[in-house]
Amino acid sequence: MSERLPRIGLLGVMQPLYDDMLPGITERQHGYAREIAAALSGVAEVSVAPPARGREDAEAAVRGFENDDLDGVLVVMLTYGPSLRVTRLFSRMRLPVCLANVQPDPAVTAEWDMADMTYNQGIHGAQDTANAMVRAGLPFEVVTEDFRARAFAERVGRWARAARAAAALGRLKVGVFGYPMNGMGDARFDESELIRGLGPEVVYIAQGELARAMAEPSAAEVKELLAGERERFEVDERLSAEELDDHARYQLGIERVLERHGCAAYSAHFDALGEDGRFARLPMAAASSLMARGYGFAGEGDVPAASIVYAGHRLIGDGHFTEMYAMDFPGDSILMSHMGEGNWKVARDDEPVRLIKRPLAIGGLDDPPTLLFRIAPGPATLASLVTLGGGRFRLVVAEGEVLDGPRLPALEMPYGQFRPDSGVRDCMDGWLRAGGTHHIVMNLGRRAEDWKVFCAAAGIEYRPV
Repeated sequence: MSERLPRIGLLGVMQPLYDDMLPGITERQHGYAREIAAALSGVAEVSVAPPARGREDAEAAVRGFENDDLDGVLVVMLTYGPSLRVTRLFSRMRLPVCLANVQPDPAVTAEWDMADMTYNQGIHGAQDTANAMVRAGLPFEVVTEDFRARAFAERVGRWARAARAAAALGRLKVGVFGYPMNGMGDARFDESELIRGLGPEVVYIAQGELARAMAEPSAAEVKELLAGERERFEVDERLSAEELDDHARYQLGIERVLERHGCAAYSAHFDALGEDGRFARLPMAAASSLMARGYGFAGEGDVPAASIVYAGHRLIGDGHFTEMYAMDFPGDSILMSHMGEGNWKVARDDEPVRLIKRPLAIGGLDDPPTLLFRIAPGPATLASLVTLGGGRFRLVVAEGEVLDGPRLPALEMPYGQFRPDSGVRDCMDGWLRAGGTHHIVMNLGRRAEDWKVFCAAAGIEYRPV
């Protein structure tokens, strides 16, 4: 899945009050808006609308942004603009919004005259406009900065990535093969609430379609996939030709089915595949490689978790599906792993990723080829999407560090030990009080601020622990 820069629209707000006093002010301030766009060229593609000098201009500009399928709207006060001209617009805004509290000149100088005061008076328009957003119940980000400063591009870039991820989540389709795991409550959700509140649509896919899709790839396609994996991974010599062929067909078949249904994320429950009768083993390694290709994934039919793994791809990159397996109190850390699925792009680079023959009793099927690796040591962030009911969602987020710990030779699935910044006791107390789920997305790096801005863009409650 190719990545692209976020695409945002710049809505510059002003009014015709100053035209007689300062002829050419509209054209001058439009040039200022284009300067702002140029300052953001490295972090976003910016479409600059004509200056919005009234309600009709503003509404037409935002309709254009929506029709062009942009990711968000950057609101800039080109002069003071009365907020009642955009109040109705904000009450119906469908795109994430950031208010850039900026001005043309960074400093007030003794040379300023009334014209300079007018060109730089955006701050009180920003106050009026922000008040209208708050009263409309519109979530929005605010960036106060010199627009020429690097910090401005960094902060708006973070919001733009969050807007892109929120927009992608709003368009997401999640494929579910079979049915979700019986009795697993923290993954249950109301489909209409999910699509209405966040956007993901659930597509239930019969296992028979997957079985047929696995038979479609030619021998040459299978050979090409396996040759690429032999270059990338250390392949266990105990894996038979039949096991490798089945593994490759799983990966190719799942991706074909997802493409047919327009799904960028999926989940499969081991019992649904195990009880079907047409599958020899579970698609562990396939899930790992599809995550590495940018698909969202979660086990056991967990649609919210698959959705947030996908959001992790789009917001930060290389989302890794995992869960908390056990606590290590002496090491103040948590063992992170799952049955065998994990994004191998988060693997440490001083050890090979291994494609192993691995016994697994879960599902009642034959041994599934599994990608085994340890997570790269260093800063990392966990995030869990919680369904609260009533159309409300919460993201529980913990920053910390993956330890450069000892190997666990008997653990034949991706793993690592995560030490929360807040300590394992306080982190887990906060996680459980917040209702954090057991299926989690991990991203490398300290990315809590990215998730915080994403939550504002997507209308999700943000809860750090």
